Amino acid sequence: MLAGMVSTGPAAAPVDLSVDFAGLHLVNPVTTASGTCGYGAELAEYLDLRQLGGFVTKAVTREPRKGNPPVRTVETGGGMLNAIGLANVGLERFLVEKIPYLRTAPTTVIVNVAGHRVEDYAAVCERLDGESCVAALELNVSCPNVAEGLEFGTDPVRLAQLVRVVREAVSRAKLIVKLSPNVTDITAVARAAIDAGADALSMINTLTGMAIHAETRRPILANVTGGLSGPAIKPVALAMIHAVYRSVAGPAGVPILGSGGICTWRDAVEFMLAGATAVSIGTALFIDPTAPQRVVSGLEDYLRRHRMTSVRELIGGLQV
Repeated sequence: MLAGMVSTGPAAAPVDLSVDFAGLHLVNPVTTASGTCGYGAELAEYLDLRQLGGFVTKAVTREPRKGNPPVRTVETGGGMLNAIGLANVGLERFLVEKIPYLRTAPTTVIVNVAGHRVEDYAAVCERLDGESCVAALELNVSCPNVAEGLEFGTDPVRLAQLVRVVREAVSRAKLIVKLSPNVTDITAVARAAIDAGADALSMINTLTGMAIHAETRRPILANVTGGLSGPAIKPVALAMIHAVYRSVAGPAGVPILGSGGICTWRDAVEFMLAGATAVSIGTALFIDPTAPQRVVSGLEDYLRRHRMTSVRELIGGLQV
């Protein structure tokens, strides 16, 4: 069954799972997280992409990147560490090899963009703004496993400068800024992004973490540290989304794409109650590529049990 306005039978009230995300109509609030399922075709082998509210590609940079040397991933208690290093085919190959498939994707397409310098972000975003299949661009300013990954995302002033330049280069696609949790005050960074022209926020990216091999007494990741994702970071994500929604994003009318350990429908409900308009599933896809389908079905059941007609009623509904 496809997600949208659905009904289990003549006696069941219709449930509207659609959300407005910065002017984009998503048939449901469930998307993928960048870097977890390639450029779309990889996931389509396991999941009908029509089940998604949106698909977020892995990062695209101006030039191709090989990424960090192996070992690049390691399982941890309650999650995983990755130090992929934004490995990707680069802008030109992305346009030639990946965009043709994305033009046919039956869901909203969001492209994650990373770079070394402000000019890199602007150049990639300007080119992708010309591709009508790309509904939104997600600025990755918060990756903790590359040397320059946190350069913009931890400094409100530098982040604002970056967003302003990219905003001038992008006239059609929506601009989403992905925030780092590796900061003292995430509300200050969120405010800087919004004031500079961000249409939406994505939060949170991974937390900096490390794994050590007790026998060899050496780091397991070749990069030494990496980004921690999965259920272990969910409480951090919820607290940060709640804080940003209440003090910055909510008053400004700027939607949040929530992520950080979402595995079940219950997780999705909690993120939306904290203030997220939509949610991204990431690490759970490595365990079960059909996880988004289960989350959507669970959301439908939850809304019916609570006699709610729209998933939008959940957004920011936390009782405090």
